[in-house]
This record gives sequence, C-alpha cells and structure tokens, in this order.
Amino acid sequence: MNTEKVLMKGNEAIAEAAIRAGCTAYFGYPITPQNEIPAYMSMHMLDKGRVFIQAESEIAAMIMVYGSSCAGARAMTSSSSPGISLKQEGLSYAAAADIPCVVANVSRGGPGLGSIAPAQSDYFQATRGGGHGDYRCIVLAPKSVQECADFTYLAFDLADNYRIPVIVLADGMIGQMVESLVLPPMRSLDDLPKRNWTVGSRSGREAIHISSMDLIPESLEGKTRARFDRYEQIGKNETRAEEVDCRDADIILVSYGTSARVCQGARKLAAKAGIKAGLYRPITLWPFPHEGLAKAAEGGKPVLTVEMSLGQLVQDVKLSVFERSPVHLLGHSGGMIPNEEEVFQEIKKILKK
Repeated sequence: MNTEKVLMKGNEAIAEAAIRAGCTAYFGYPITPQNEIPAYMSMHMLDKGRVFIQAESEIAAMIMVYGSSCAGARAMTSSSSPGISLKQEGLSYAAAADIPCVVANVSRGGPGLGSIAPAQSDYFQATRGGGHGDYRCIVLAPKSVQECADFTYLAFDLADNYRIPVIVLADGMIGQMVESLVLPPMRSLDDLPKRNWTVGSRSGREAIHISSMDLIPESLEGKTRARFDRYEQIGKNETRAEEVDCRDADIILVSYGTSARVCQGARKLAAKAGIKAGLYRPITLWPFPHEGLAKAAEGGKPVLTVEMSLGQLVQDVKLSVFERSPVHLLGHSGGMIPNEEEVFQEIKKILKK
C-alpha cells in the first residue's frame, strides 16, 4: 500500500483521487475557487486515455456527465456555488434516472454571484436535493486535504453501489489550502463495478433505454417510492460522523469543513479555561447523523452550531435534539470565516462563564 506523503491543494487532491478511483470521464467549466480541479484533470486525464472536456457551460457539463454515465463511464464534474446552481436540472435528471455520478462543489459566498471567498451556504441546496422533484444526493463534507482525497475516492463507490449522485461539498478554504496527504491506491479500470444497466444493446439482453420521464402518475410514484426505499438503506448503512470528547462535555460544538477546524482551536482555548467542549462533526451531511448527535447531546447539554452561513446546518441540529437541548448558532455569511476566539467567547456566553 502506498504510504508516501505528497503536498497538494485540496482541489488537486479531489482531482487526483478521482483519477485513482477510476474516473473515466470528466466534464467541467472554470469558476473560482475550484479551477484547479479542471486544470489538473486537463493535464492528467488524456494521457491515461480518458475523457476530459471543458464544456461550453456548467449546464452542458452536467448533461455530459449524465450521458456518459448512461453509456458506462465513471463520470464526474465540479464547480463552485453559482455553477452548481446551473447543474441542478441535470442533477435532478441523473437522480431520477438512477445514474451514478460525482459532483464536487467547492463553495463560495452567495447568494447570486456573491464573492470568491469560502462559504457553507450551499448546505440546503446540497442536502435537500437542489433541483426539482423528490430526490436526494449523498453529501460528503471534508475538513482537510486528506479527506478531500479520501471522500472523493469513496464517492465513486457510493455512487455505483446505490446508483445515486454523490456530492463532495468542500468550502473554498478547504479547496485552496495546501497540506500533506497519503493518496489512495490507483484502481484498475478492469476491477471497477460492472454496469449491466447501461444504454444500448448487449449480447444476451434486450436494448436498454434510460430516461427520467414517466408520463403515468402511478408508475412515476412507484419508481420514486422505490428510490426512497433505497435512500432509507443509505441512511442505515452510510451515515458518518466524527465525535470528539462529547460524553462528559459541558457544551457540544457542531460543525463541518473549515468551521470544524476552527472549533478544534476553540476547544483548546476552552480547555485552558477549564471548560469541556465536545465536537460533533457530521461527515455525511446527507444522510445526516441525527441519532448520533442526539446521543452526544444527551442530558440537555447546550449545543453550539458553528457554520459559514446564517442558519442552515443548525436546522438539522435542531431536528436531531428534538428540543431536548438548547441549540445556539454562531453563523457568518458572504465569505466571512469564524475564528477560534469568537467561538470561545460564544461558549463562555452560553455557559455564563
């Protein structure tokens, strides 16, 4: 197993991990702060005999992902917040047609064109579907460059296992920071999961046509209900979280991505002041680890949600604790990032220290 450490940006780690996971087709369009992903793919996909296309738009890139996955490719696209909005129609089509694919969102400040600074205000868009209709995407949220690689690698397998789009949601800070990491092993394309459902004719079977359209209401509802049964299985099998010192904590911090890194520093400041602050970090933003968080906050411990938005993650936190614990929010928007001292002061305010 490769244990050699390399130095990379988060965006580069996403791209390299995708290649190592067996991504055979990448379609993208430039937008800050994720531009290193298509740039890296342009340099390393073609020499491996794989497909790289800079599409004419974000919309086109997502539809190319849809079509190539239907034909059997392990397909991926990436963008940043406004570009991800443009991909939502195609993402809804992919979900409705049970098409596996990976979408990386290196998110920035919004709404609208907003800023190019990091933000976490795409949480609702990612975890509630984002496009039209009843559907979900698995959402993985890295907090480090190592996890950018690990979660992208995992995303391709989850997508194939459940025939579902998977979103890697990394804020702009995670995408742009440089850290050391150990890269996952290179997958042989011959060892990738076999797709017996792809379009066209194959020996020994009838031709298959893939579409998200079904004009018979009863039939469409039946397909959607079957998909939601699969979502229930995903919730049972694929929920992930990191829990740090929550059992005997005075207060629980809940955060992900860059905000979780800030909370790690705030915990150290709290410890110096004699305050036990636990950290609960959801790794899968969907399926959200509701049961794990509820258990971590047992006994009515106060919960402080720290996020780079003005109240999105906090909604799932409130659903998790069912009003058994007071839930507080420290949120920033527009590309503003909380700092350790600010979180520490909020902890003291809540605990009246």
